Formats: sequence, C-alpha cells, structure tokens
Amino acid sequence: MQYIDNIIFFIALVIGFGIFFKSFKEIYRNIKLGKKIVRSDQPSVRWKIMGRVALGQSKMVKKPIAGFLHVIVYVGFIIINFELLEIIIDGIFGTHRFLFGILGSGFYSFFTATLEILALLVLIAVVAFFIRRNFYGIKRFQMKELFGWPKRDANWILIIEFALMVAFLTMNASDYYMDLHKLQMIEMVPGMENDFLSGANFPVSIHLLPFLNNFSDSSLHIIEKSAWWFHFLGILFFMNYLYYSKHLHIILAFPNTWFSNLKPKGQFNNLDSVTKEIKLMMDPNADPYAAAPEVDPNEVPDKFGASDIFDLNQVQLLNAYSCTECGRCTAVCPANMTGKKLSPRKIMMDTRDRIEEVGKNINKNGKFVDDGKKLLDDHIQREELWACTTCNACVEACPVLIDPLSIIVEMRRFLVMEQSSAPSELNTMMANVENNAAPWAYNQADRLNWANEN
Repeated sequence: MQYIDNIIFFIALVIGFGIFFKSFKEIYRNIKLGKKIVRSDQPSVRWKIMGRVALGQSKMVKKPIAGFLHVIVYVGFIIINFELLEIIIDGIFGTHRFLFGILGSGFYSFFTATLEILALLVLIAVVAFFIRRNFYGIKRFQMKELFGWPKRDANWILIIEFALMVAFLTMNASDYYMDLHKLQMIEMVPGMENDFLSGANFPVSIHLLPFLNNFSDSSLHIIEKSAWWFHFLGILFFMNYLYYSKHLHIILAFPNTWFSNLKPKGQFNNLDSVTKEIKLMMDPNADPYAAAPEVDPNEVPDKFGASDIFDLNQVQLLNAYSCTECGRCTAVCPANMTGKKLSPRKIMMDTRDRIEEVGKNINKNGKFVDDGKKLLDDHIQREELWACTTCNACVEACPVLIDPLSIIVEMRRFLVMEQSSAPSELNTMMANVENNAAPWAYNQADRLNWANEN
C-alpha cells in the first residue's frame, strides 16, 4: 500500500502524455492533408528566424506593454515547468525535492528563488491580461469572430495559468512551514539561515506562512500534497487542453517560423502548368501544330487555386494551427478598418475550423468522406476574399509569421481560373488586358490621343 501514490502518479503520467502525443499525431495527420511544399532551403537563415521570432519574441515586443507581459508569461511559465522534472522523479520514486541532492543547496536555493519570483510575475501578468482582454475595451478583442468559445478559451487559459502558479506557491509555502519550522511556532531557528529551506529560497511563498499558522499537522500535510497533485495534474490538463485551444502556438510557433516564406512579401507563386503554357507561347521555335503529348485518361488535372483545405499547402495548414488569435493582423488591415467584412484573423480561424471538421470526419469514417462542405462559402465568404487589398499588412504584423494573404490569393485564384467568378470591375480589367494589353478600354493606337488635346 505504501506504493499506491507512486502507482497512481505513474498511471496519470502515462495517460496524460499518451493523450498528448495522440492529439499531436492527429494534428500532424491533418497538416499532411495539404499539398506538399519544399521549405528546407537556407537552413541557417531559418534557424536564425526561429530563434529570433519564436524563441526571442522579437515581433511581440513591437507593442511594448503587451509584448513585455507576454514575455513574462512565456519565459516564466516555461522555466517554472522545469519543476515538473523534479515532480516526476519524486512522484515515481517517492523522493522529496530530488533536485536538491543533485544541484546542491547553493544552486538549488537560486533555482527555487528564481522560480518563485517568476511565478509572482506570471500571476501579475495573467491578471493584467485578463483585465485588458475583458474590461479595457480593446477593439480587436471585441470583434464578432471572438464571440463564444474563442473568448472563453482565452480566459480559461489565463485562469488555468493563475491557478497553477497559486498551487505552486502554496505547495512551497506549506512545505517550507512543515520542514523548516517542524510544525512549531513560526520563528527563525538560529543557525538555519543558510540551510536548505531558508527564507531566501522562497522569497514569495514565505509571505503566505501567516495564513498557515492555525492549521494542524495533518491539515498542513493535506494542503502540501493537494497543491503538489493539483500542480502536477494541472500541467497534464493544460498540456492536453492545448489541442482544443488557440494556445497551440506555444509549441507550433517554432516549426511555423522555421517553415516561413523567405521570399519577398507579396511575391506570388506561379503555377507550373501556366508557366509551361506561357513559355511555349513565347518560344519562337515552338511548333504550334505539334501533336499534344498523350495524357493519362485517369489522371486528375491540376486544380487552379483552392476551394478547400486539400488545395492549400501544408505550411498554410500549419499557419492555421499556429494562429494565436491575437488580432494584430486584423487591427492593421485597411479593409477591416474601413468596415469591410474581411478579418485576416477570421480567415485563419475559419481555415482551422475546416481542418478540424475534416479531421473529425476522418476519425469517424477511417478516411475522408465527402461531407458536401468546402472552406469556400461554408466557412470563408467571397465578399471577404475580394475585400483584401493584398497590402501584406497582416503578414507583417503577425508575431509568429503567419501568412493569411497566401490563403486569400489561392482562393481568389480558384474563383477566377476555375469558376470565372470575379467582380465585374475585375472582369472588365482582365478583358481589357486580353484585348488591349492594358487595363484601360482604349485601343493601343489611341493611347496617346490625350497628348494632342488642347
């Protein structure tokens, strides 16, 4: 019976990490539904971008206050979870503060003090974020695409992070009380100032000790173990909650920045099939009467543009999963500013919703069964696509290098080249280009007539 806690702990650990890896296996499968794309060139440049943007948070701090608070939460939460290593060892082997014996009293004192200070900073930051998101009236947090689950999701994450930090400090405070004071009246014991659990090790939780004065020995033990278990199980819950949350960017921001587009912003990709046709037309040695090469009758012709997620490339699907829903892209979108329906953030959220819809379809049927739905029209409306000015402001603003414009362009390409469905103004312009080699409705011979006008 003495090993029952260790057995329960190990089972919870295996289940928690098992569900986590199963969820990420599904995400990987869903991303692979997109078209293959080669983004492995210039690896040294890509590593630098990932280090600077994903790890270094360089684009987050362009908004100083929000950026600084985000860095605190990001760095603090990541470093504090190094405590998870000690918790895992203690939970499996039944030890207590295993790292103390490995690191020694001096370094362990610095380690625990650092964790506590970071925990306090994280508490302050998440409270500030909660107030800022819910009561400060920032426009990009009040848009309709955030109504319902997206807003609740953001708040739940902040609440979970707050609860985990409180549990961490409570665990330290009760452990400190029991170990240093031996469940006696609180007073500094002579000669223990430099010992393992001196006040310097716990600069934050030491201030919680007065609240523990009136608890019995057994109650203090229950408080310490409850906080310890809550912190451990809370981390497992948070880790698996990521699959359902926008906070996947905590992990996916790293591959997303590594696979980012290194070409100049706004440079469109050319379709191979179109490029071949143009080269053939421009080749003076080409025989226009030559017989066309034989085509496999079972071959499915390439599709122009994208109407569903299967037509997008894998990096674009990774972009959708990496979206933080921060709204910085929408906040700088000139179309959105002028009241148009377009929101680049919504483009990414809708793409992710469609990916998840397809993923659930595959989970249910073993393979994708046509559900009669598409990304176009069922999730993203045509009015949104044509409102885009292709200015690249959204791409520049994104803190993790997501490219909503590439999805918009691919879906526009489908509308024009597959459905011949474009606004009348655009159709007129394209007809003029075809007939007059210019966007204007004038014959080439008449273009300079204005110069002769008096």
